[in-house]
Amino acid sequence: MTPTAAFRFDNSYARELPGFYAACRPAPAPEPRLLFVNHALAQALGLDADALDGPAGAALFAGKALPEGAQPIAQAYAGHQFGGFSPQLGDGRALLIGEILDRQGQRRDIAFKGSGRTPYSRGGDGKAAVGPMLREVLIGEAMHALGIPTTRALAVAATGEPVYRDRVLPGAVLTRVAASHLRVGTFQYFAARDDAARLRQLRDYAIARHDPALADAPQPVLALLDAVAQRQARLIAQWMNVGFIHGVMNTDNMTISGETIDYGPCAFMEAFDPDTVFSSIDHQGRYAYGNQPRIAQWNLARLAEALLPLLVPEGRAEDEAAVERAVADATAVIETFPTRFDTALRAGQRAKLGLHARPATPDDAPPAKNEDPATVLADDWLALLQRQQVDHTLAWRHLADAAAGDETPLRALFADPAALQPWLARWRALCAAEAPMPATERAAALRAANPRIIPRNHRVEEALAAASDHGDLGPFERLLAALQQPFADDPALARYAEPAPREITERYRTFCGT
Repeated sequence: MTPTAAFRFDNSYARELPGFYAACRPAPAPEPRLLFVNHALAQALGLDADALDGPAGAALFAGKALPEGAQPIAQAYAGHQFGGFSPQLGDGRALLIGEILDRQGQRRDIAFKGSGRTPYSRGGDGKAAVGPMLREVLIGEAMHALGIPTTRALAVAATGEPVYRDRVLPGAVLTRVAASHLRVGTFQYFAARDDAARLRQLRDYAIARHDPALADAPQPVLALLDAVAQRQARLIAQWMNVGFIHGVMNTDNMTISGETIDYGPCAFMEAFDPDTVFSSIDHQGRYAYGNQPRIAQWNLARLAEALLPLLVPEGRAEDEAAVERAVADATAVIETFPTRFDTALRAGQRAKLGLHARPATPDDAPPAKNEDPATVLADDWLALLQRQQVDHTLAWRHLADAAAGDETPLRALFADPAALQPWLARWRALCAAEAPMPATERAAALRAANPRIIPRNHRVEEALAAASDHGDLGPFERLLAALQQPFADDPALARYAEPAPREITERYRTFCGT
């Protein structure tokens, strides 16, 4: 089978939503060369992974030779960027080339990023550089290994042409796989144009694709908003529990599917501090680590606003009572977000503390903070890490050593180890009271809940610099292999668990790559 015949496309977005995109072909790459192919993902998608290698695969993934059945389109969307609304954004350097059904029958988008100008490029070159595209691989595969919903990289191909940023860089194209590329901003695009007919089309498509059971709900639009809010609450809780900072939580970067998308100025926190910001363009700290739950709720409110015309019964747009009722219904959904987020966050924290899952309450809401000792314990733990400037990932990980009877690795992280002891005593008491188990069993549970290896920022930059500046993919490949084993205790991977020196972390900045 040739690479161009490996895909069996069924392009529902292009077929069912005319007027939602612009047809566009990728720019031809002069000298395509494969840098990465995700064979495991290819197999899960039902593709012939071996057929994707070699020069023919490079031509495919660089956009030079499109697969049979591909229908490349640039999707239209709007978005709030750092709080300011842009009524037209769209895929300025990306193309949805088609959709396939994976081995589980799930529909997946296959899309290019960095494949050249589109009608939505707004003066940009539409290109991408090797470093940022390989970053998408590293962070996306790390998130997948951590069990966090994410888009994933199927391939990266060098184009053989330069890309001009602050300096000349080698160009590349990423092939990204997603449950869909529907965003909050997709709905905002048509709401901003008062196009209720296309909003209804988009509603029906989104429900059919992501929540088919909601089609028969009494209020399908409200049910869709509720489902998106639930997915996003769980997603942001997972981000927070591993110290992930997205960096650019604009509404065009929030998916309806609940997958993490766009790994531009993202990073993982090292020393715990809720105010941590790495993005070079986030001057006010809008998307700081600790602000992410609030911003997610804000983004969902923008989705509710976009959906509002569909929440008012047809023919009653001028009926103030009907509009007020629709606003109240949508607001009620948005106001559930903090509780949903807190429930997901606390469930993750209980696992990270080595405790059993909290018994469900009748309304599935978490108990008040002062009634739940695990919540108080987790909050006090994070406050202690912040005061002592302790590495977030290793502090949680070394609880497993403490559970096994060796406090030395954990104590070594603290400038004042004595400050740790009162908290440890409370933790041991709560574990004994709530979840008695043998020490070895608890240690194993803690190691399964707390990763040892995350994409340490200095290791990521080392790998990307070697690939971009010297054409050396060895550091990238070794780092990727380590990130795919985040819970492993393999001594050979120890260097990937080490934090960066503080002087590096303090001045570290990430960039969007455009």
